[in-house]
Amino acid sequence: MELTNSLRKTIASLNQTKTRCETGWFVAEGTKCVLETVNAFHSECILATRSWIDLHPEMAHRVTCVSQSDINRMSQLKTPQQVLAVYHIPPQPAIEPDIIRNELVLALDHVQDPGNMGTIIRIADWFGIRTILADDCVDIFNPKVVQATMGSIARVKVANVNLPQTLKELAQLMPVYGTFLNGRNIYEADLTPNGIIVMGNEGKGITAEVAETVTSPLFIPPYPGDSPTAESLNVGVATAVTVAEFRRRIIE
Repeated sequence: MELTNSLRKTIASLNQTKTRCETGWFVAEGTKCVLETVNAFHSECILATRSWIDLHPEMAHRVTCVSQSDINRMSQLKTPQQVLAVYHIPPQPAIEPDIIRNELVLALDHVQDPGNMGTIIRIADWFGIRTILADDCVDIFNPKVVQATMGSIARVKVANVNLPQTLKELAQLMPVYGTFLNGRNIYEADLTPNGIIVMGNEGKGITAEVAETVTSPLFIPPYPGDSPTAESLNVGVATAVTVAEFRRRIIE
């Protein structure tokens, strides 16, 4: 594919929701992110410098050679890399209750920060969680989210849903956990190998509607419990702590 001025400008504007909606494209940048995602999504084009292609000859037949200055003009990164890929946004993944009822699933309630979203997707990938339910969250195909996943977006399905309604239905099949300041100490609570873990908005936590669907409220205690501590944990950190405890129980 030839890199025209029009295409260059379009790729450079894929940080905008409007452009992603109009084109149906999203962008991934850098060697790790591109190599991790190249077989997971249908590519519109992959653009790289000659030196990058020489280092990755197995990709030569799939890549259009461009200059570093071209990539710099299209990149969303403060320090542009030598390769970027433009992919087609895949269809919304289907939620199959009979399958996920036996899995550990994350549910995100109004998570807005791209870095947090990308980190949570990466955490899910690390701990073997394959499905995330998201309600009014930052677009996962935002370049900052894609970059923060470091390729994990290729292995984790994120479905946009009406969370109160979806959780109400799924609560009949599996437990729904959520983190609250008045929940039960996570290290003392009964945790199951399957279930849905709800994580809330960075500043407001879990919404009242979603909270009503939670069957097992949990609390991550500070240490020591009787001393002044931070007001709360970052949602990405809280997700990692929570999921790690669930997985630890399985190992034991």
